[in-house]
Amino acid sequence: MAVALALALASSAAFAQDAPRTGGTLVYLEPQPHTVLYPPAGGFYPNGGILNQITDKLTYQNPQTLEIEPWIAESWEIDATSTTYTFRLRPGVTFSDGAPLDASAVALNFDTFGLGDKERNFPVSEVLNNYERSEVLDPLTVRFHFKAPSPGFLQGTSVIGSGLVSPATLRRNFAELGDARLIVGSGPFTVESETLGTELVLKAREDYAWGPAKLAHKGRAYLDAIRYVIVPEDGVRIGALTSGQGDVVRQVQAYDEEGLTSQGFAISAPSTRGVNNSIVFRPDNPLVADVKVRRALLHGTDTKAIVQTLFSGNYPVATSVLASTALGYVDLSDKLRFDATEAARLLDEAGWTIGASGLREKDGQTLELTAYESLPQPQNKAALQLVAQQWGALGVKLNVLGGDAGTAVSDNLDPAKTPVSPAMVGRADPDVLKSHFYPKNRNVLLQTGGISDKVKSFRDDRLNALLETIASETDRARRLSLAGDVQRYVVDEAYAIPIFEEPQVFGAAPDVKGLAFEAVGRPSFYGVWLDR
Repeated sequence: MAVALALALASSAAFAQDAPRTGGTLVYLEPQPHTVLYPPAGGFYPNGGILNQITDKLTYQNPQTLEIEPWIAESWEIDATSTTYTFRLRPGVTFSDGAPLDASAVALNFDTFGLGDKERNFPVSEVLNNYERSEVLDPLTVRFHFKAPSPGFLQGTSVIGSGLVSPATLRRNFAELGDARLIVGSGPFTVESETLGTELVLKAREDYAWGPAKLAHKGRAYLDAIRYVIVPEDGVRIGALTSGQGDVVRQVQAYDEEGLTSQGFAISAPSTRGVNNSIVFRPDNPLVADVKVRRALLHGTDTKAIVQTLFSGNYPVATSVLASTALGYVDLSDKLRFDATEAARLLDEAGWTIGASGLREKDGQTLELTAYESLPQPQNKAALQLVAQQWGALGVKLNVLGGDAGTAVSDNLDPAKTPVSPAMVGRADPDVLKSHFYPKNRNVLLQTGGISDKVKSFRDDRLNALLETIASETDRARRLSLAGDVQRYVVDEAYAIPIFEEPQVFGAAPDVKGLAFEAVGRPSFYGVWLDR
């Protein structure tokens, strides 16, 4: 009896020790400051890492199954043509300023996201296609109408770009919303204070009671607060984590992973499940207008060598435009093979021959290209420098410029100046292809010349038609098949060179429990607790 009682007490104590504890402040170290926190701008990971804590979404995309589950919407109906969506909302939900999160507020959010607001400089969200208008049926029922089928809309209600904010927030101007204190959501945390570009403090909302329907935890967050600290230097972030000054860090570089795990720190590397980390070309630039040149550079890029040199097993070598974890992925390994001999042959065939300087020349011009590093992408400068070495072996010069240069933003929108650019985007839906390539969305190929006044010749109507069809195709199998068609076409035209499947890599102290991530790798601190 005594032994049984002792075992029962020990088991009970162990259970109590593992039960989530309430309280404490989590210190989160982020390499970059946020920019504008208007929800459709949440694709930038520093933005999304904040918005994911202070806003809720109509629906929740299960990060394991990718199924869409209830959250602020208890249920929904979609008509047969995917042109009408009707949502029934949970009662009793409020924004942190006391405003009700009712059908009128949801309608205002999606009218703003779907149509934009020129007066306030709010752009149209890239995740909403063919949006027409909202209709409030009663205080807890809202219906959305679309000009054409919009099969990606349901998933679009679950993404960070559709975080719901108070009507008071939407009465402000886009430029004001760089101030996190002006973002009022209904999420489990609210903004307590901010030192712009340096630090942000979130505090738990005491009356929060509406977490996603299928999560076991639905009430107040376990943490009392989250302190975001901007630490650009990789080594300083890692040092702060290992010395106990930080609890979670984002963007752990591959070379630091083993050192952290050997000391008992946890590494998480959730997939972004979208368009892979790639190099894209701007065919408006005459140097890369010839598909033979682009194909030569594609085959002249040894992506396996880049990944093996710079990255870890958390960065799978890309085998297509989309990640292998993405909806609609097709394996295009054969089309992406490294073949330096074929690359040289294609350059010769395109009329670019080795000159006295060792570089390719044609009509008195040198094949010299420029790209700016992308600061948010892991080790992007080093990766581009390896690409430059590989292209250099073919007689092609690639200049790699710092991403923090004052002209980087404008130059990256000008194909005359930057014919090559790094790119990626995460979203667990085939619409991510349209977001990435379509000229009215991210327009990474800079169709119609970007901002340049020197080149205005390139537009791919076939690609754009495929992207539009993905956005409006209601048959799921057909839609996934079209996603495959786009991936094949992009590779056949060598518009992009996929390099690796990009994760978001986080390090966490051993006493951080319950760390989770949404479907494309942004952290969720709602269920986090500190075992201290």
